[in-house]
Amino acid sequence: MESIAKLKWRCRRGTKELDFLLEGYLDNSYQQACSEEQALFESLLTMQDSQLIWFLLGDHIPDSNELAALVKKIRTATNF
Repeated sequence: MESIAKLKWRCRRGTKELDFLLEGYLDNSYQQACSEEQALFESLLTMQDSQLIWFLLGDHIPDSNELAALVKKIRTATNF
């Protein structure tokens, strides 16, 4: 697992919306999440910005049920 500081840096994507969603999850939910969810979030951060925009801001749903649940959680937790 990466340090919170490194994860925070990886959450900065260059668009206010993505930054808001990713940093919001990191600040409010990441540390309370189980290790599987934390690993899933870290894998989410490896995706290209275009994929993240589709999942977090658009109508696309990830193929993985676990990833889809995390995306929903991120969107719901930040009221986006």
